[in-house]
Amino acid sequence: MSADFTLGAALARVVPGRPLIVVDADEVLLRFVAGLDRFLRERGLFLDLVSYRLHGNVKRLDDLSPLLDVEVTALLDEFREALDWLEPVEAAQEVLGRLAARASIVVLTNITALQAGARARNLKALGLDFPVVANSGLKGPAVRQLANRAAAATFFVDDIPQHLASAAEHAPEVVRIHLIGDARLKGLLAPCEQAHLHAEDWRAAGQFIESQL
Repeated sequence: MSADFTLGAALARVVPGRPLIVVDADEVLLRFVAGLDRFLRERGLFLDLVSYRLHGNVKRLDDLSPLLDVEVTALLDEFREALDWLEPVEAAQEVLGRLAARASIVVLTNITALQAGARARNLKALGLDFPVVANSGLKGPAVRQLANRAAAATFFVDDIPQHLASAAEHAPEVVRIHLIGDARLKGLLAPCEQAHLHAEDWRAAGQFIESQL
């Protein structure tokens, strides 16, 4: 039987009354940009990190010309199709391994259902074997449902300010943590105003979460 990466399946594994940590995958658990840059360079391309977006920033190594948005989208789809080899963000395994003894953990990641199997394999290989939700769009509504199921202290960790703002709107009681895994990306985004903590790394995030439990 195939794995179920729906929100409903994850909700069934959240223990009511137990603290909950909802975490993004790319640049929170997994080093997505480092993996993408490796993938691109094998194809004569590179990622020019001048802003916190992919479209417009993928360029050819030979003449530095940018790819069209439709070309970037196609490359991203190819990249994500069998993506199960990304490296972990520093200290994510250590900290979440410790927190898993005290809280339920759910990975809420914006990927398609077809891409979710590879993502789950990647995380399991790294010892991050938590329910994976293949989400689409802003994450606030899903965070609200997960928090309502837990009915306990809930934390949401993401690198994208729009998702943290969405959680603030739909689930204001959830503690929001802004964390960006790749050091090259940290200076490209202003700190999210809706975050309760701007964590420099997972060790800082872990200490903060433990202090709230």
